[in-house]
Amino acid sequence: MTLNSISLTLLNGTQTTFGAIADGKVALVVNVASRCGLASQYEQLEQLQAKYGPRGFVILGLPSNQFLQELSTSEAIAEYCSATWGVTFPMTEKVSVNGINAHPLYQELKVHPDDGGKSGRVKWNFEKFLVHPDGRVRRFRPPVTPDAPEIVSVIEEWLATANEA
Repeated sequence: MTLNSISLTLLNGTQTTFGAIADGKVALVVNVASRCGLASQYEQLEQLQAKYGPRGFVILGLPSNQFLQELSTSEAIAEYCSATWGVTFPMTEKVSVNGINAHPLYQELKVHPDDGGKSGRVKWNFEKFLVHPDGRVRRFRPPVTPDAPEIVSVIEEWLATANEA
């Protein structure tokens, strides 16, 4: 299975695929949760989307209640994200990120190691997977903020190479 062919359902019920959203862009995939102590990362995610979106970058938020910190309905999640953080990037319906019911996107992404060489289970909310259009993946654990130099430098490098292709 390729990442691009993986089906997704957006918060508003629209059916799509990862490829339709990413479509030659550098994508940052993040499992989000409205009631998590790391929810302030939404602000940084939205800033990245505003800054790099015009250059071929997209954030994809996948709400997850895997750690029991997400709101109960898609409507509540959409309202919270819009009203509290002004989120404009695409968001899917709630998904599982670990276990036998893990969403296919996470089944594929979790095989990629972080910079410490560890792959496997998503540790917590706001784990980040940066995906290049050519399929390369970089993984960043939840404490690494979206605007951290190690993420921004890869975004900028990959945008330069993605736009050359």
